[in-house]
Amino acid sequence: MKTPVGIIGFRGYSGAELIHILDRHPHLEPVLLEHREGEGAGPQVGKTPRKLAYSPEVVRENGLAAVLLATPPEVSMDLTGPILAAGAKVVDLSGAFRLGTVDRYKRWYKENHTQPELLAEAVYSVPEFHRNLVPGARLISNPGCYPTAANLALRPLLAAGAIDRRHGIVCDAKSGVSGAGRKPSLKTSFCEVTENFSVYSVLDHRHVPEVLETSGIDESEFSFTAQLLPVHRGILETIYFKASSDISTAQDLHQIYLRAYGEEPFLRIYPLGALPDLRAVSGKNYCDIGIKFDPGTKRTVVLSVIDNLVKGAAGQAIQNLNLALGLPETAGLL
Repeated sequence: MKTPVGIIGFRGYSGAELIHILDRHPHLEPVLLEHREGEGAGPQVGKTPRKLAYSPEVVRENGLAAVLLATPPEVSMDLTGPILAAGAKVVDLSGAFRLGTVDRYKRWYKENHTQPELLAEAVYSVPEFHRNLVPGARLISNPGCYPTAANLALRPLLAAGAIDRRHGIVCDAKSGVSGAGRKPSLKTSFCEVTENFSVYSVLDHRHVPEVLETSGIDESEFSFTAQLLPVHRGILETIYFKASSDISTAQDLHQIYLRAYGEEPFLRIYPLGALPDLRAVSGKNYCDIGIKFDPGTKRTVVLSVIDNLVKGAAGQAIQNLNLALGLPETAGLL
């Protein structure tokens, strides 16, 4: 018997990806929880998941071990408390519980946080960095897609003192349109996106504080710009910085990554001279990292590439769910 877990927000792109992953999961069964009326029943999968009208009583009566929330932040805030009270864990894919304090949430999301006690309880988890915090947690906050790629690239280098922080760090980030969600808008309509390339949320993107907190850098050191690619899915971040005096060769940087991620199942460090692209990670839960380094000037370029719907959302959420339920972290993902 597989353990049932609920999905709220299953009609969105991240929710649909959750169904695809859980459909092949060896230990978990997806249960679609209808929170709001809408057309369609999500993606076509190998078998039709159960679909129930959501209520806390339904969560309890059906023995759901956890509920995955692929919902906007304000909806996640409203739903999380009753789900926890019904005895299920919550993995939230929104930004509702990522920033730790109501003041930080107010600054970056421009809204008041309605559940400060849950915000204080939530465990933010990039599994490669925080997996030991997850098993005892009731509420796991899944990271944003942009900071996932940025932190996986930056944190090992910063911890090793490989970046000359006096010169700052520039992160030039490009995402497919699915990162904006499924809700129709003029900005993400076909005629606006096709044959176009645009920038958004310059200097105030709400994902920036996740990078600052997780990698331990100051806002004054980090310049981040998000851009919209005319493609469905994928994130490619080109990260620029000057290496510290301790770094003499590209091999020095490569070894830092290999020491940090040599045993990680979802990190692929490219051989020197090779660089990743979007196609390499499409539909997969990998983060691919490549390096270019100029020893004369210490200029360094790191490419970090993920699928925004998988490693940047649903795949990472399943990693966290596996950890929360005591299952193999890679279950359903390899």
